[in-house]
Amino acid sequence: MTVGPGTETQGEGIRRRNSAKGASRREAILAAAMHRFSKEGYQSAAIADVAKDAGLSLPGLLHHFPTKVDLLLAILDKRDLESSAAIDKDQANWHAFLLGLIQVAKYNTGIPEVVRAFAILNAESLTQNHPAKVWFGNRAQQLQANIAAKLEDGVLRGEVKRDVDCPAIAAEVIAMMDGLQMLWLRDPTSFDMVGAIAGYIERLIQDLQASPPIRA
Repeated sequence: MTVGPGTETQGEGIRRRNSAKGASRREAILAAAMHRFSKEGYQSAAIADVAKDAGLSLPGLLHHFPTKVDLLLAILDKRDLESSAAIDKDQANWHAFLLGLIQVAKYNTGIPEVVRAFAILNAESLTQNHPAKVWFGNRAQQLQANIAAKLEDGVLRGEVKRDVDCPAIAAEVIAMMDGLQMLWLRDPTSFDMVGAIAGYIERLIQDLQASPPIRA
């Protein structure tokens, strides 16, 4: 039988429903795992408890994520994808890119549990043989390279001072944001992370800005 445009076979409808159901279950698993990891850390959290929190049997969870490492890496990738949505990484202007980091901070204040889990995993990844060690190492290097590249582009455009050590400033930005985020995680009700990061970024932009050429 020929299937015309806009029609759907019974098999296609079942596959679509199963696909949506599977995606919903994956999201529930990731949310449950994020919650567990934020409370107990990756090393201490039991994958069986994650399955229970998600309303699944352990085999049901393992159908979607065969190992605890697979679950961890899926969480990290999801977190990075959501975070990158708060800023356009391809913006050509270094000034706009730095201001975009303030938007990332604002976005993070709305997902404290996710940020806490990510921070804990980042710290845990410093231990020997941690499954996310390479992931976080590569991420840190790439993030520093991305920020440095934006600043170097600003230097070439004559917008950033020529004597700026772009990789060093990039490392400073990462360290400052991570440090302020840690203070916020310890006491989110009394520490204004967004305000602190905004103040830092604004001062940094003023410091990096090249002086306009003197006209005769």
